[in-house]
Amino acid sequence: MTMKSKLFVPASRPELFDKAFASAADALSFDLEDAVAASRKGAAREALRAWLAQLAPPYEKKIIVRVNAPDTDDFADDLTRLAGLPVHLVNVPKLETAAQVQSTVAALDAAGIAADLLITIETPGALAQATGIAKAHARVQGLQLGLADLFEPLGIDRHDPATLRQVMLTLRLAAGEAGKYVLDAAYANVGDPDGFRAEAMLSRRLGYLGKSCIHPSQIALANSVYGFSPEEIAHARRLVDESERQPDTGAFLLDGKMIDAPFVRRARDILLAAGQ
Repeated sequence: MTMKSKLFVPASRPELFDKAFASAADALSFDLEDAVAASRKGAAREALRAWLAQLAPPYEKKIIVRVNAPDTDDFADDLTRLAGLPVHLVNVPKLETAAQVQSTVAALDAAGIAADLLITIETPGALAQATGIAKAHARVQGLQLGLADLFEPLGIDRHDPATLRQVMLTLRLAAGEAGKYVLDAAYANVGDPDGFRAEAMLSRRLGYLGKSCIHPSQIALANSVYGFSPEEIAHARRLVDESERQPDTGAFLLDGKMIDAPFVRRARDILLAAGQ
């Protein structure tokens, strides 16, 4: 799974679609929700459907569509227009329970959409139920942190490192319990690359897979932070190779350090994320 950078693209801006596809982002998230005014949602759906319909495999990027919340009238209209299109993940907002995840999967099935789910965790209720949400269905591939919706209504300082770390770690552990990945939230201040990098580095240290980008200038930053250096990849390869040479050994020494199953599992994840 490689998703270091996930670029949000307003579905109401079809003139940006080709540019986004030509960018260095690992994934594109076409937004039918917050980025599209209510009066333009119908036109946005049609524009996105037309563009996705002309894509041909192999697809160079992971294609994600953020739909409207399942408790809105727009949700059913979104699903109707996505059927049969090359969508890898449907990003679903505003879910707070496992039961809501299951009903969402049933709605996708009824619409003939086989895509997996990326669930945005953006309310206190969702954060409290994050493990249950992640475990609710096999088609939930990962969770995405939504800090603006989570913090702003409560007056919580987005830039306080201690607060960020607590929320990020809570969500990472919840997803880890379910065996799912987590993506970091978008960073709204496009003119603050240092802030973007600092927030990304924090989430990377906490085991996040990548970060949402709202502007192309943030893509290179995300790719740099969440990528693995040649040295990290080489070390992971040595570790995995050594474990395979000693299949009956529970633990072994490598460069003077004891290695057992958790370290081997992490090394395999690094190689997978690095495309190896």
